[in-house]
Amino acid sequence: MARDTLEQFYIPEEQSIYLLSHDDARKLKDWVALCRTQLEQLGYRDIELVGKGAYGFVFAGVSAHGERHVFKFSRITLPQHLQDRLEEEAFMLEQVDHPRVPRLVAFQRIRRQSILVMERAPGNNLEEYSLRHGRLPPRLVVHIAAQLADILRSLRREAGPHGKPVVHGDIKPSNLVFDPRTERVALIDWGSSVFAQLDARGQFVSNSVMELMSGDLQHTNARLGDVYFIGDEQLNGGLSSPRFDEQGVAATLYALASAQSCRFGRRAIPATSLGLPVEFARVLDGMLDADPQHRRRAGDYFLAAMPRLARLVMVDLPEPAESAQIPVWTRSGRGEIDTVVYSSRKAFLREAVATDTLRAVNDVQLDRYYRTFMQGMGETEKAFLAAVSRLGKYPVVGGLAVRWASDGVYIDSVLDLHDPSLKRAFVAAVNNMVTLARAIYRRGIFKSCLFNARDTRHIDRTDPEAPFRPPAGMTLPYEVSAVPLIRGLGVSGYMKMPYKDTRSFSHIERLPARFYPRNPREAARAGFGAA
Repeated sequence: MARDTLEQFYIPEEQSIYLLSHDDARKLKDWVALCRTQLEQLGYRDIELVGKGAYGFVFAGVSAHGERHVFKFSRITLPQHLQDRLEEEAFMLEQVDHPRVPRLVAFQRIRRQSILVMERAPGNNLEEYSLRHGRLPPRLVVHIAAQLADILRSLRREAGPHGKPVVHGDIKPSNLVFDPRTERVALIDWGSSVFAQLDARGQFVSNSVMELMSGDLQHTNARLGDVYFIGDEQLNGGLSSPRFDEQGVAATLYALASAQSCRFGRRAIPATSLGLPVEFARVLDGMLDADPQHRRRAGDYFLAAMPRLARLVMVDLPEPAESAQIPVWTRSGRGEIDTVVYSSRKAFLREAVATDTLRAVNDVQLDRYYRTFMQGMGETEKAFLAAVSRLGKYPVVGGLAVRWASDGVYIDSVLDLHDPSLKRAFVAAVNNMVTLARAIYRRGIFKSCLFNARDTRHIDRTDPEAPFRPPAGMTLPYEVSAVPLIRGLGVSGYMKMPYKDTRSFSHIERLPARFYPRNPREAARAGFGAA
């Protein structure tokens, strides 16, 4: 990569382009076009922006030799010690040699911009696949589990020039690339990876007595990872260990099997309720258990048993379409929808006042996803909020109002899905939200509005004293319905919902057990799903 062709790269802050001002949106589009131009000058084609996160942006392209590469750029606006993480990621990735880990191609620093080039695995990430397909079939979940177990066994071996186990630290669906043709997965994004301080038995990892005596054994070297998927030890600053990745794998498999975007729903929606093989489901529940000793025993059993469980005779059973527990309407033909979710996130969802346990943890992901509003909540409350957020990943507009009372849960809703092909997966997400709401025993109201960011209109003014004046011809899209029966004002700025159909539900503790049948071929012939 020639220096003069990459000097102009600039990484902006992450925002929806439809919520940016006109000037900022133009700058962002110009910047993306510049990235494509620069990479094309290096001989790459089919350039696309494939991802963005707290620390950087990711582009992909095909080289002149037909090689599929990924380019990861650090955000230039981050402090230098955070930008340096990209070089550390390149170093850690270089230590890993596994067929399911795309290899490092190159790392460069051009002025203040760090660039990491890697192989690109075929397929899409499993979060996107899950959003499109809903709950993954039990057979596929077990197949993915066997591949992840193989990766974990490889990482915990003391290999490489440093002779220490490697901890990925951020295993989750969006960091697993899945090729639906071969059903192979690849583990990507090594930005949270470190050398383990403890081995799987909890013993300090060292190459010599002198290293053990001189090493810093009091402070963790672990990075945080995604708080929706990491375990308690990693979240609370424990010394890094291969057990961290066991927790990430367990949370990932649970999320894929249940069509959720986090690990927190395990109490209301246990793995034993998801139609998985009974032994596998119980191991998964054990790995997510609140007792650390139970988690470790289940993790050991998982790694030892997966080669055998992977040989189970399993077929994809015919599953009847799931009925939505609250109304879901579908439409098509309106154009693309870019959904944005605003939620009330009422304080009553907290179990306790947030503690200062994580005050000293300096991490971008913690600030964005956890410390701001989730710390101090119970697990089911966190899962409920994550379930509402998952709805916003679909092209949907509407609103929700959930009211918890002593005699049950009442849900008012208007949900218009603008892509009928996604209805099956969307209904699974909606039903998860309802189940989690039923498992919360509180009194209070939660409201959420889902709107199309593409309908946003921006009005500028010359100075703070000037009035806002919309330009001539500016319009807001709207629909006229035969309901003008709506009375009164909305609460806290949330819209009144036409066509709302209040549904009432009893409280529940958890869903009942449901397992994969012992004789799947017989069940398939009978036309039944898991029982």
